[in-house]
Amino acid sequence: MSGPSLFVTLEGIEGCCKSTQARLLAESLRDTDGRDVVLTREPGGTEVTQRIRALLADPASHLDPRCELLLFLADRAQHVATVIRPALDRGAVVVCDRYSDSTLAYQGYARGHSLELLRDLNEWASYGLRPELTFWIDCDVTVGLARANKRSGGPGDRFEKEPLAFHERVRTGFTELAAAEPARFIHVDGTRPKDIVAAKIHAATLARLAGKEASR
Repeated sequence: MSGPSLFVTLEGIEGCCKSTQARLLAESLRDTDGRDVVLTREPGGTEVTQRIRALLADPASHLDPRCELLLFLADRAQHVATVIRPALDRGAVVVCDRYSDSTLAYQGYARGHSLELLRDLNEWASYGLRPELTFWIDCDVTVGLARANKRSGGPGDRFEKEPLAFHERVRTGFTELAAAEPARFIHVDGTRPKDIVAAKIHAATLARLAGKEASR
């Protein structure tokens, strides 16, 4: 099916099930609706940046906070230039598991970097490309971490090993980011059954696509 492009992101704390929902959304748009869909993620959405993802996730990587931030931004620049922008230019729907809001929530609210600086760096690294629709999949931090630990058999990557207060700050970040942009963010209760969450996300995405089609 030909139609307008759309850049959709899914955001949330560790263990909120956004990766599962990103996959389900891409499958439903592709298989049920016949859309051209690109499912991707940050970090690691390109062959080159998979190595950045491995470095960022490795508990043995003792990264300076500025180094960590710059690695995420390097990942984004390559990702936008080689995957996201080309897909949008051909009219695809791009479904991305994490993007610039994660940088603000994790690096700003949790790590303490200036939000103003982060917004400027995000704008530069992404070539000014911003999501059109963002699903914030929300759940209590203890619920999310329990899911993440169950999945990996215990605290797995560098971020899952952070203290509870770190993850609480991340959730606060997403809460404030969503409140500031209600036209872009849709809040989703991540504790509801998977199929119900998926149906809500699918319907909201189709509605946004229909709105774009009507305005063409």
